[in-house]
Amino acid sequence: MDAVIDVRRAEERYPGGERAAGIETRHAFSFGPHYDPANVRFGALIACNEERLAPGAGFDEHPHRHTEIVTWVVEGELTHRDSTGRETAVRPGDVQRLSAAGGVRHAERNDGPAPLTFVQMWLAPRDPDGDPSYEVVRGIADATPYAVPAAGAVLHVRRPAAGERWAVPDGAYVYVHVVRGTVRLDGAELGAGDAARVTDARGVDAVAVTRAELLVWEMS
Repeated sequence: MDAVIDVRRAEERYPGGERAAGIETRHAFSFGPHYDPANVRFGALIACNEERLAPGAGFDEHPHRHTEIVTWVVEGELTHRDSTGRETAVRPGDVQRLSAAGGVRHAERNDGPAPLTFVQMWLAPRDPDGDPSYEVVRGIADATPYAVPAAGAVLHVRRPAAGERWAVPDGAYVYVHVVRGTVRLDGAELGAGDAARVTDARGVDAVAVTRAELLVWEMS
């Protein structure tokens, strides 16, 4: 079976957040008042939010359950606090994962002097029970896989140079999110904020039109 590629443009994302409070959000999937029964998940992925927080802005403590939350900082510094007592500063190049399991509360803020931009991705775990867990991988290298076994998923961070060709991972579901730059995926040109949902990915290639940064989920 040939791969099926569904391209979603940045301008198609659902707007959210609260601009008056310095919070701007763009949702790739059905979220809150933007309910679309045909767009609730892709593979294990149930959210891919682009978040922009002004200095001093943020999300106060709120609960999560049954969710694997993976965060990638694009620019600025994210302060994470949670009900297990952790407080962490997450910076560009770091991968943060919070397994909400049976329940956890956390807060996310921009306590720094510069604007903060990050991408937050939620995945549905295969087993929703258990205890919350947390980790940060500092300065993950290009093409280093980061596994989220609870969701049957692997994140590949790619930073190809202009003209570099690379293979999209094979998988039942592959989600490609362009953080910055421009890439060409099977003939479709994708820019910052664009995404491609690839079903039955086999032998799909991509090439960087410019220097780029991508988050690529491989899901079973």
